[in-house]
Amino acid sequence: MVRVKFFASLREQFGAGDLDLPLRPGMSVSDVWAAAAGQPMPEHVLMARNLEYVQGDCAVEDGDEIAFFPPVTGGAA
Repeated sequence: MVRVKFFASLREQFGAGDLDLPLRPGMSVSDVWAAAAGQPMPEHVLMARNLEYVQGDCAVEDGDEIAFFPPVTGGAA
């Protein structure tokens, strides 16, 4: 089982902050997104596995927590 967390606007978009997914053999963080969201991942989404930022091809293991964060924008001009 993998724990999936969506933050900020992604949480609003999917109507849930947390959910559990069954782990499939060879699953990557991008595969977790596809299974949880059911749509292509938007550009520049930040991904974390067990509180460490990772790339989409990072392997996922049973019990992992996978988090997705929308792109961060803003700042002073």
